[in-house]
Amino acid sequence: MALQELFKGTKVLELASVLAGPSVGQFFAELGAEVIKIENPKTRGDVTRSWRTPAEHEGDVSAYFSCTNWGKRSLSLDISTSEGGEIFYQLTRQSDFVIASYKPGDAEKLGVDYPTLSTFNKELIYGEITGYGPGNPKVGYDAVIQAESGFMYMNGEMNSAPTKMPVALIDILAGHQLKEAMLLAYIQRLKTGKGAHVSVSLIDTALASLANQGANWLTTGNEPRRKGSKHPNIAPYGDIFTTLDDVQVILAVGTNTQFQKLCDILGLHHVPGDADFCNNAERVKNRQKLDILLEGKIRKIKSDILLAKLEVHKVPAGKINKVSEALGLPGAHKLIMGDRGPSGLRSFVAEGLPVNFSHFLPPPKFGEHTYPILGEKLGLTALDIENLAKKHII
Repeated sequence: MALQELFKGTKVLELASVLAGPSVGQFFAELGAEVIKIENPKTRGDVTRSWRTPAEHEGDVSAYFSCTNWGKRSLSLDISTSEGGEIFYQLTRQSDFVIASYKPGDAEKLGVDYPTLSTFNKELIYGEITGYGPGNPKVGYDAVIQAESGFMYMNGEMNSAPTKMPVALIDILAGHQLKEAMLLAYIQRLKTGKGAHVSVSLIDTALASLANQGANWLTTGNEPRRKGSKHPNIAPYGDIFTTLDDVQVILAVGTNTQFQKLCDILGLHHVPGDADFCNNAERVKNRQKLDILLEGKIRKIKSDILLAKLEVHKVPAGKINKVSEALGLPGAHKLIMGDRGPSGLRSFVAEGLPVNFSHFLPPPKFGEHTYPILGEKLGLTALDIENLAKKHII
C-alpha cells in the first residue's frame, strides 16, 4: 500500500507563507492529505510568489515558492471579511489540520486562532509557527534568529565576519519540529478523539539545534568560535584539502581506525604512532600541524584516485560539489519533482514506505482552485461564486 493511502481523506488548511509553515503543508500533501492553501487576494497570496532571482521569468510561481508548495490547491479568500471568515469556518468543520504562521496577534484579530476554530471542530489539530513563542510579540525572521541563537557567530572562517547560512535553515528545522508535533497530536487524537494546539518557535528550534556546540559551552564554559568547516571536537573532520587536479575534498575521520587507514593510503604510516596524533584528543590539539602533513600528500594525488581508495577502505570523504553537481548525483532524481517549468524537492525522503508521486499536483498558481473548491466543498453555485468575486472576497 502506498503511503498516501494512510492519509487519504485527511484535510489540511494552510494559513502559512514563506518557508517553515508551507514546508509542513507540502509534507502532508506528500503523505496523501488534501491541502488547501488559503491566500489573501489583497496581497496576491504568499509573498514568496514574487521572490524571483534575476534569471527567472515573470509569473506567480517563483522558484522559491515552488520549493515548498507542491501537491496543494490554492484558494484565494479574504478571511478578514465576515463572508470570507464564514467560508473559512465552514471549511474548518471539514478539516483535520490547520497550519498557521501569523505575526503575533494577527490570528486572533482574524478569528483564526485555535480557541476560535476549535469551537467549530473539537477534533481539529492546529499547528503554529511563531518567532519567539505564543506570548512574545516580537516578530521572528530566520536571519535574525540565526544571529541571536549563535549560529552566525560560529559560522564562517576563523578570521571572517559572522556568516548567515545560505538557506533559511532555522525555518526548515522549525518545519520539521512542527511536523513531529502535529503527527504526535494526530496519534493522540486517534486514541482520544481530541484535537490539540501545538506551537513551535523559531528561537526554541534554533537553540535546540545547537547540539554539540551548545553542549560544548554548557560542559566546558568555552565559547564555540568560527573554525570554517572544521569540527571543534574531531580531527581531521571537516578539514578541506585540494588535490592534484585542483578539486576540493573534505575529510570526516571520526575514529582511530579510520585515521590509520587514511595515513596508510597517503603513505604516512608513522603518523598514527606519533604522540601528537595517536588519538582524537591529540589530533584536535595539534590540528594545524596535522593538516600540513595531510595537505602535502593529498596535493600530489588526483581526486578520483584518492576518493576511490578512501571509499574502498571506508574512510569518510567527499568532493565539495556545486548545487548543480549535487542534484546530478545518483539517486537525486527521485527527490526532484517537475521536469519542465517549476521544479522542487520532496520533503519526505524516508525509504521503506512506498510513495507515489506520479499524479502529484505542481505548485498552484494564485487562486487556481478557488472556484472548484467552493463548489465541491461548500456546494456554492457559479452565481454565488461570481458574487463573492465581485465583492473581492475571493
